[in-house]
Amino acid sequence: MGSHPNPLPTPVTSAGADGLAALLARPGKAVVALDFDGTLAEIVPDPEQARAHPGAVPALVALAPHVASVAVITGRPAEVAVRYGGFAGVPGLEHLVVLGHYGAERWDAVSSAVHAPPPHPGVAAARAELPGLLERFDAWQGTWTEDKGRAVAVHTRRAADPQGAFDALRAPLADLADRHGLMLEPGRLVLELRPPGMDKGVALAEYVRETGAETVVYGGDDLGDLPAFATVDTLRASGHPGLLLCSGTGEVPELAEKADLVLPGPAALIDFLASVAARL
Repeated sequence: MGSHPNPLPTPVTSAGADGLAALLARPGKAVVALDFDGTLAEIVPDPEQARAHPGAVPALVALAPHVASVAVITGRPAEVAVRYGGFAGVPGLEHLVVLGHYGAERWDAVSSAVHAPPPHPGVAAARAELPGLLERFDAWQGTWTEDKGRAVAVHTRRAADPQGAFDALRAPLADLADRHGLMLEPGRLVLELRPPGMDKGVALAEYVRETGAETVVYGGDDLGDLPAFATVDTLRASGHPGLLLCSGTGEVPELAEKADLVLPGPAALIDFLASVAARL
């Protein structure tokens, strides 16, 4: 047991309090799953400049030996999250798993290999149409398109009117997604077109089954994390303790209102994980 001068924040729900108590009492039966952008890394104007918070890897290294598993579940390609996170070859993270593209890709630290199915053909078709579609809208000025390989995303954070551009492009991008058998995933000033059938909830449920975990902790910051929150709720209803963490100060109220604990951004969430690790 380490010294822990800082008290742990108290979950606002009884289910969350039970989840935290189970994590502390039986860490070896717990899976800790975390989103990357906005959770382990600060949100930045250019997603290619995103990097894990400096405290992220040390906190995960402190936590990982005590729990059944630590997983990162992200919309990014697995290899990109590993690179931006600095997760490869880190002593103490030998069993880290990164589930990329909402679980369609998997990277295991033990092999450093990425496993993935063939890409959905609709992504290439939508990617080819996207420039012409965007140019038809005044609001597209300053938007930026990110090619994720298995998905494509339009970011409006750099537009003159970021929210206006987001609102104007949402319907035409939904139509584009629909025509190519894709789904549109809205986020914080980003609209992502990706294949259906895989989301963070499905990925988390499958991973919990694989590990045989009893307790599940999930931390996220955006609308794409709602399916994982729903999976934890389902698991709790079947007797698995769970703890839902929201990184942010209300930027995504739909997520914050469902969380057991709202922590003001990645630094606070990482401090929480480090404080938990110090008690194990």
